[in-house]
Amino acid sequence: MLSALDRQHSVAPPGFSRWLIPPAALSVHLCIGQVYATSVYKNSFVSHFDASATSVGIIFSIAIVMLGLSAAVGGTWVEANGPRKAMFVSACFWAAGFLVGALGISTKQLWLVYLGYGFLGGIGLGIGYISPVSTLIKWFPDRPGLATGLAIMGFGGGALIASPLSRQLLSFYDSGYDPNVSTSVAGGGALVALFLTLGIGYFVVMMFGVVNMRVPAEDWVPDGWDPASVKEKPLVTTASVSAANSIRTRAFWLLWIVLFCNVTAGIGILEQASPMIQDFFRDSGGKSAVAVAAAAGFVGVLSLFNMAGRFVWSSTSDLIGRKRIYMVYLGVGMILYALLASVGHVAVGLFVLLAGVILSFYGGGFATVPAYLRDLFGTYQVGAIHGRLLTAWSAAGVAGPLIVNGFLDAQGKPGTLTASAYQPALFTMVGVLAVGFIANLLVQPVPERFHEPRSEEKKEAVA
Repeated sequence: MLSALDRQHSVAPPGFSRWLIPPAALSVHLCIGQVYATSVYKNSFVSHFDASATSVGIIFSIAIVMLGLSAAVGGTWVEANGPRKAMFVSACFWAAGFLVGALGISTKQLWLVYLGYGFLGGIGLGIGYISPVSTLIKWFPDRPGLATGLAIMGFGGGALIASPLSRQLLSFYDSGYDPNVSTSVAGGGALVALFLTLGIGYFVVMMFGVVNMRVPAEDWVPDGWDPASVKEKPLVTTASVSAANSIRTRAFWLLWIVLFCNVTAGIGILEQASPMIQDFFRDSGGKSAVAVAAAAGFVGVLSLFNMAGRFVWSSTSDLIGRKRIYMVYLGVGMILYALLASVGHVAVGLFVLLAGVILSFYGGGFATVPAYLRDLFGTYQVGAIHGRLLTAWSAAGVAGPLIVNGFLDAQGKPGTLTASAYQPALFTMVGVLAVGFIANLLVQPVPERFHEPRSEEKKEAVA
């Protein structure tokens, strides 16, 4: 039965519609995107384990770090074994993470949650995130930005499903839990039931993706598309570079810096979103004009911008090019951060608009980077190269919150801060984006000495 997961058994038959591939990829990304919804039960975890918010927050940090590491280490394996087997392995690790986490909750052993949701689940995150990428690019050589945007949009939107779903499940399993009250906490039994439900449910949904995933036959091309047209575009190669050779190129490390800077800037706002909008509109008496419920709604709005940006901007990159779209992310992003710092406190609507567009650039950067890699390195081992590049996400996931929280800690206590307290952090992000902007300008085509012989590419395709 497991042999059905092998690459050679998942080659699409003649007449197979490539538009069935994005939903299969989306089914995986919508499930693993749940990682962005962990704040829903954070207070319940703090109460259940009688632990600090920092101790509970480590669960999320471990998962994100393991996402980057497993994507980097497992990228070559994913390329060699194909998307179907990789998605199956991802589903197993992701579901196992919830089940081991449920055991940790039931026994009040926080380290088991670290091991389960953090370590095992994080491996599932990394493998699942990169598993459909190279296949999507091979199915959509004419529109790689659109294809990867459709799938990676799901990772940004996974929290939009998981957040309300988790709240309703907790209220179903614990009648004393009120999902509309931010201070309400669920009992241990409800948390165990939630993790078991999510683990089993996500596994079933991800199996839909496994069953429906196919790889294109060798030498397949879309109807009406001429591969020779690729040669007409700047910074787009028809050659291929291996994952091992990619990290020896200047282009890879410049793109690493680009992704790091874009993510660092975006995640700084995302991590601080709810208290940030309240602080920006706090009067001299310490009362905020933005209620807690409205701040929670703002987080949902940012998620929509994040998700929409992954599709809209990555699709736009197919028209104007990857280098130019990153000039927008980073260059316009600098202007928006400066405006947010200087006039963001003038009106709530202006603040929401500025922060929303910034988050759309954050999401767009994630969705566009696989197509950027395909342009520079070809399709040969683009999934493995993408996995190595995602270490920039892990690094940014640490750097972004550290920069923002470091400045805010120096400005005063949470709940007493105002808009001026955020200015040093926001102007620092302008500098971070400037570094990324310069790195993007320096990206050039990969020298021919790093290209793979055509014979090697064919061997890989057959394998």
